[in-house]
Amino acid sequence: MVTPKPAATEASETAGDAAAGPLKLHIGGELRSPGWTVLNAQPGPAVDIVANCVDLSGFADASVSEIYASHVLEHLGFAEVPRALAEWCRVLQSRGRALISVPDLTKLGAALAHPKLPADIREWVIAVIYGGQTDPYDFHKMGFTADSLAQFLRTAGFQKVAQVDEFKLFDDGSQVRLGPTLISLNVIAYKP
Repeated sequence: MVTPKPAATEASETAGDAAAGPLKLHIGGELRSPGWTVLNAQPGPAVDIVANCVDLSGFADASVSEIYASHVLEHLGFAEVPRALAEWCRVLQSRGRALISVPDLTKLGAALAHPKLPADIREWVIAVIYGGQTDPYDFHKMGFTADSLAQFLRTAGFQKVAQVDEFKLFDDGSQVRLGPTLISLNVIAYKP
C-alpha cells in the first residue's frame, strides 16, 4: 500500500487549494465527488489515496473537517475497529464529524429470522452480513448494533453520536433497503 502524503500536500493536490476549504475524507469511496478526497485500501479510478483506514499517520492531527465511511468498519477485525476510530477522531478537527454507515445487525437479524423469508432474500441478507467475498477486502469481520457502534465511537473519543435515517451524500450501501426498511445503521459522530 502507498502511505498517504502529509495532509497539507495531499489536500492541495486532491482537493484544490486552501481556498477550496478543509479536507473532507471519503474512506472506502469508489466514486469521485466535488470536495471529497477518496481514500481506499485498493486503487481505482476515483481513489486519491491508497491506504489502510486503520493507519492515517500520513495525516496531521486535526487536519480533516469531515469523514464519510459507508460500509467500511465491518471489514475490520475486533482489534482494528478501535484503532481505526481513534485515528479518525485524531485527524478530525475540533467539532468535526464522522458520518458512518454499517450493516445494522438488529434489522438484518430480524429479517433473517422471519419464517417466510424467500430463499433468495435470505442469501442476500447473509451476504450483507458476511460480505460479498469477491476479493480479499470484501469480507465482513464485525457486526454492529446502534449500542455497540456508539460505544466504540465514545471509547475512541467522539463526544456525541446521533443516529440518522440517511445521509444522501453518495449512492452507496447507506441507502440500501429491504422492502421499505433501510438495512444500514447510519450515525453521525462528533469530535469535541
